[in-house]
Amino acid sequence: MPAKILTALLILQGALFYGLSRGEPAVLASPLNRFPTQIGDWQLLRENVMDEDVKETLRADDYLVRDYTDLHGNLLNLFVASFKSQRAGQTPHSPKNCLPGSGWIWSVSDVIPVPIPSRTVPIEVNRYIVSRGDDKAAVLYWYQSRDRVVASEYRAAAFTAWDALRYNRTDTTLIRVVIPIAHNRDDVATHAGVAFIQTIFSSLRGFLPT
Repeated sequence: MPAKILTALLILQGALFYGLSRGEPAVLASPLNRFPTQIGDWQLLRENVMDEDVKETLRADDYLVRDYTDLHGNLLNLFVASFKSQRAGQTPHSPKNCLPGSGWIWSVSDVIPVPIPSRTVPIEVNRYIVSRGDDKAAVLYWYQSRDRVVASEYRAAAFTAWDALRYNRTDTTLIRVVIPIAHNRDDVATHAGVAFIQTIFSSLRGFLPT
């Protein structure tokens, strides 16, 4: 019983905080459209424009949608959506919800480690293998708030509540990399996606809220 009471009090505390807060401090971030068009072996292939209805549904404060290719002919899509605050219902849409809604069917859903040269411990990202008709793709994504990288949607929500209570901040960013799978080689697509994340991670950090 005490545990239930404590849980109820924490929920009430969070609700009161969200309801009575006068707003969050402004967060600083560089515009995502300034992200390099060439980084390492990866070169910008196409700058994409988000549909207005999707943009209205997403309600991100800044976003980036680009196709990149490398010297080996690998092709992938980078999607970044940055949210300065989540208090007014502006929250990242999980690919696990959006992709099935667009007709994609998943066959693999797991979490994989990605070693980053500048970090002592690998980050963990979601891997989602999906298909639609003859198309198949590997989707790698995570949520990032400053230097904290989280794969789990539930942990991301818990950290948001904690940041709101402790720092009066709820900003976050969703980063998603989609790699087409050819000849049913999930491993090759995953390897290309991991290599891309390792290449861009440190540079991308400079464009996220500080």
